[in-house]
Amino acid sequence: MFRHDLANQRGVLRDGFRASSANADYIVALAGNPNTGKSTVFNHLTGLNQHTGNWAGKTVAQATGTYAHNGKRVLLVDLPGTYSLLSRSPEEEIARDFICFADPDATVVVTDATCLQRHLNLVLQVIEMTPRVVVCLNLIDEAKRKGIEVDCARLSERLGIPVVPTAARNGYGLERLKDCVEAVATGQLSPSPLEVRYPPTIERQIEAIEREIAPVLSGKLKPRWVALRLLDGDPSIVKSIERHLGVRMLDARKKVPA
Repeated sequence: MFRHDLANQRGVLRDGFRASSANADYIVALAGNPNTGKSTVFNHLTGLNQHTGNWAGKTVAQATGTYAHNGKRVLLVDLPGTYSLLSRSPEEEIARDFICFADPDATVVVTDATCLQRHLNLVLQVIEMTPRVVVCLNLIDEAKRKGIEVDCARLSERLGIPVVPTAARNGYGLERLKDCVEAVATGQLSPSPLEVRYPPTIERQIEAIEREIAPVLSGKLKPRWVALRLLDGDPSIVKSIERHLGVRMLDARKKVPA
């Protein structure tokens, strides 16, 4: 009964983001900084099977597309390109809320292999929200031309999530990316992401807030991630939780340390 109710709830939330899974076996979010080749990855995977419009209630463009892999139909949602998910812009808020509340079966974060350090900030933010993450290490061909070598196995080990090198312009690595996304989306692969730890004074505050908000969230969001957003003083996350999950966060806001 619980699984059925949860499935119905996810369906309602996804419909609200115009990402219904009615005609797809699973939904995958595509995130990344601008200029990482994210659109090239999206176009190569979905081809002509695309739909464009605007996000509900926003003037931000939305693109969705489908592809077939191993007999399954995948709905790929191209999130707005952002440098972070701290909701300082409509694009950041859309990307954050989709990952949180539409609950995609997997999230692919596209990064640029030529300047990887700059893009790991977004990766770390996403894995604080969900463990079902795959890093698409794009532009690997450009990196090689510049003499840059990335140890993908070591990076995957450190992050605790799959890392797939690609060169989307010529299709290199995209079949492997599909395999990896399928494994994560179907539960064949269960990533264990790195948990960023903060100084003890901050960790104590995080733990205190987690205890207060965990019963309110009822397992729908990671309490640690929500606690971090509350400590950041982000009022938009409270509004989004109340809007999308239908729960009251008033008590949680009162518990945030000054």
